[in-house]
Amino acid sequence: MRLKPEIARTMTASALLGAVASAALFGLTGCSSAPKTARPHQGGRPVESAEPGGSVDLGQWITGFTDRITQSGGYRIPGASDRRAIADGVRLVLDGKQPEAERSLATVGYTLRTLVDRDGGMEVAEIADATKDGEARRGWGRIYVDLRGPARWSVQVPHPTADQRTEQLGIGLLRSSPGGVLVLAGAHRNAAADGEEGDAADVAHRSDSVFAAVSDTLADRRLPAVQVHGFADSSSPGHDVVVSPGKGDAGLPAARRLSNALRKLHLRSCEVWQRDCGRLEGRTNVEGDHADAVDVPFVHVEHSRRVRDDDRLLAQAVRALTEVTKRWSTGRR
Repeated sequence: MRLKPEIARTMTASALLGAVASAALFGLTGCSSAPKTARPHQGGRPVESAEPGGSVDLGQWITGFTDRITQSGGYRIPGASDRRAIADGVRLVLDGKQPEAERSLATVGYTLRTLVDRDGGMEVAEIADATKDGEARRGWGRIYVDLRGPARWSVQVPHPTADQRTEQLGIGLLRSSPGGVLVLAGAHRNAAADGEEGDAADVAHRSDSVFAAVSDTLADRRLPAVQVHGFADSSSPGHDVVVSPGKGDAGLPAARRLSNALRKLHLRSCEVWQRDCGRLEGRTNVEGDHADAVDVPFVHVEHSRRVRDDDRLLAQAVRALTEVTKRWSTGRR
């Protein structure tokens, strides 16, 4: 499902192509290539550009984006038409209708481009705000679609920065199994929205977000999802990971498979179908609610600070998650 070359070349015409992807699972130092200047969209400052041909280090590129997400950053609750335009853009990309997707995204200052991960050559479509200023003010996030074949599953990262390094789990998983869609929030969960209550940017618990709209669209297309989070070690002593199928049971087989994989890698998990795992059970997340409503597998996974701080343990956590997503990539549940 590669974007046609002539489309990729002309994407700057309707809306400047938004901040893009980067590779390397643990690239934590920001974008490694010097940015090129792009034409501004609706005023504002354009996002950094990829190398000629769209080649990027995907991990470093995405980390460069998440490193700019702070608690003091801005957030604006999107209107229904904003949410619909971006979700429609994602749907059209999955349908291979790039020109239509580009037009839908441009109506809300979003953009579409194709990137090539320098590590392995994977092609991804990036859907992102067209300017850094727009990203900083609105905080609606980004979506990355693996273009190696049809979309089969998604990984959701609702709390980058707040749940430190969870974006690395998402990056690693996207690169490990074909057919993935990475849905990445664009604001700190505690970012303030003018005139709104304090949880406005907590996209895991708000249905009026771009994040929820895109996740729901993917669930409606029967794509199972894993949503990754982080917890303080003191919140569940003795556990490295908390695994839950969310509100329903459609994700229970995948959750069991994940727990078995974690056990083989000597990571200690709390399994919510076996015991009380406290406030980390992920039963109230709106994305899980919708997945349950349409009977699509959803797996909520919390990772301890110990795991997220250690590159080796983080890689093992990705390896365990891959046991689930590789099966999903073949169309099996």
